[in-house]
Amino acid sequence: MFLSWENAFSKLPGGRGLAARARSLKDGDLLALKDFLDLAHAKYALLQPYFTLPNYPLVENRELLPSFEVDIFEYKELPGFSMVVLPRQLSYFQEVFQYDILHSPDDLHGPGSRGAAVAERLAASNLNSLTMRIPRQDQDRLRQQFAGTDITSLSSYMELLPTLLNMERAHVLSHTSKGRFHLAGVYSSFPSYLDTELKQFGLRIGKFSAGDDAKYEANRLFVYQFLMELYGFPIVSERRTSAAMFARRLSRSGENFMVRVLGQSDRTITTMYSHPDAKHYPRVEKLALVSVHEHFKDTVKLLGDGGYFVDPEKRVVILRVVYNQHKYDPDNVRQDRALSVVRQEVIHPLTGVATSGLNIIKDSYSMFLRLNDIVRGEYHGRVVFKRHEIVQGTDTDEKRLKFLHSWLTKHQRRIISYSEDFYANVVKVLDGYLLSPDNYDRFTPMRALHQEVWSKYSYIQQARKVKILEDLLLRQHRGQKLSYLAMLTAFTGIVSDLKFEMVNYFDELVDRVIKMAETILQDRYLHKNFVNRKDEDLSEYGLQIKKMYGRLVSLVDEFGRIRKLRTEPPRPQNMLTL
Repeated sequence: MFLSWENAFSKLPGGRGLAARARSLKDGDLLALKDFLDLAHAKYALLQPYFTLPNYPLVENRELLPSFEVDIFEYKELPGFSMVVLPRQLSYFQEVFQYDILHSPDDLHGPGSRGAAVAERLAASNLNSLTMRIPRQDQDRLRQQFAGTDITSLSSYMELLPTLLNMERAHVLSHTSKGRFHLAGVYSSFPSYLDTELKQFGLRIGKFSAGDDAKYEANRLFVYQFLMELYGFPIVSERRTSAAMFARRLSRSGENFMVRVLGQSDRTITTMYSHPDAKHYPRVEKLALVSVHEHFKDTVKLLGDGGYFVDPEKRVVILRVVYNQHKYDPDNVRQDRALSVVRQEVIHPLTGVATSGLNIIKDSYSMFLRLNDIVRGEYHGRVVFKRHEIVQGTDTDEKRLKFLHSWLTKHQRRIISYSEDFYANVVKVLDGYLLSPDNYDRFTPMRALHQEVWSKYSYIQQARKVKILEDLLLRQHRGQKLSYLAMLTAFTGIVSDLKFEMVNYFDELVDRVIKMAETILQDRYLHKNFVNRKDEDLSEYGLQIKKMYGRLVSLVDEFGRIRKLRTEPPRPQNMLTL
């Protein structure tokens, strides 16, 4: 291995090492501080345990793809922490969270030897506040190490990290009176207000109704999962849940902030912070150690030649993933999509320079390889089935079906959106396994599980057709802008075909088709320029549009009648007497 964690980021531009970077930080610049903390936390929270602990559990690429999976294990030997950064001076009583305050010498106003004596007492008081919150057996060592040291200064931050990374609660960074960042507090608790946030969010997106227990029960898990994913997590531990809800509260109050958390189960540093380009929600980023798959030959060569590998033998890199949040859209067939990947960056372990334009985790080829391995029984990893059962390996059909259920659940929104070639390959593999006559007898003892997997697969098949209609509604198809006539012709053709398949379609997808068709029928441009005009006033193009419009009206009426028959309870039959 060419790198040790001690010399990581030792060749940073503008000075040697992280200490020089800390000293040269521009006063009060949150994004500059974030870049520094990215490197400091990558070194001490990721690289140090990777090189010093046996069998470090690297993060699998799929774990960084939304929707995020529930953690399988907690690695108690690994570091975990949470923190908040507020680029302003704190007002101890006015803050909406609890913490043990630390004071910077910048805030003292005493000249000469008297000021020096006060600063010395202040340093001792800060150190005492910190040592009170760590195990007793470590207190003497910490007091000796930092005696007479200003532990609030960023220049001391790296030396403090081994302690901060093993504290139960968060640490706080903020401005001094001179506008410099410093360690302003430790042992902080973030307010969660999960119940209030969850119910308010569910009411706002229409998934809950006040006082409706049945609707709440039916939709609670969806709302909970969507809300958490907006902030970068599945439904997980209290530490990460409270960090997400606190970031939500700070964002809604208009604060400029950064909240960061590392879970011992996910081994991933997640950051939520205010950014000029992220207007509705804080920006979400993740930082983790991952292994680049060997089949990415060009990427492996590029990273190897550039010296980006932390461990060249295992092709390990420091990967930063930036996400984009999506508002809930009930009219989108992928309505569960809260996050998507915007950018992937690999950080150089010596210079700290990031290279982008790579596709390490969001790759259809990797997904397809995993799918093939699952159905062949050749995949040996772990998966959490339905949030509670850990399934190891795919050596039996039951395990394969459970893996397929998890795979289809995780990648549903991607399979709906990806190319026809990718989808055709997925269909070939799944049909070959789920519908094979050779497997019929083997699936019989697990018919219910087989039906669950088939239901997931059927939904995706149907949703892909609905997704095409969504694109046509925007007058787009395969990246091309369509005329109104081309849009109407294609839309009407697909809806006409769906009429014969509708009996097997999921209710929510049928409702979506009807709603999209009605949106077209209510289009003001169509009414003004074609539908409400006399035939003799229209061109051949206009007459064709009017004809297609009338055909769509008939189809919507037929859909409505079929939908009504599906939802109406059957009428009671008269009993025949002998």
